[in-house]
Amino acid sequence: CPIAVVQAPAERVWALLSSPASFDLWWDAHTVTITPPGPSQAGQQVEAITRGLGHDWPVHFTVDGVDAARRTLDLTTRLPFGITMHNHLSVMQIDASASRVTFG
Repeated sequence: CPIAVVQAPAERVWALLSSPASFDLWWDAHTVTITPPGPSQAGQQVEAITRGLGHDWPVHFTVDGVDAARRTLDLTTRLPFGITMHNHLSVMQIDASASRVTFG
């Protein structure tokens, strides 16, 4: 799974990743709806549109679980052509100014 070291405190990275309203800042899609709105929570549905090959493509994910204490997020992502992925994101503090982010 992809791992990146980010030069930002873990709390700041987690705040960005656990708020679907801010996803447009870091992913290659435009968020259309978040139901219910607010921070990530189990059962939450997010609809988005991404663009590729001259077409708009729907992206839908469901938040399966959130563990704020461990800074983990589990998602089920549905893409065109019947592609479904189960994603696990985590943020771990390295030091006061750096974090390790994993996505798998």
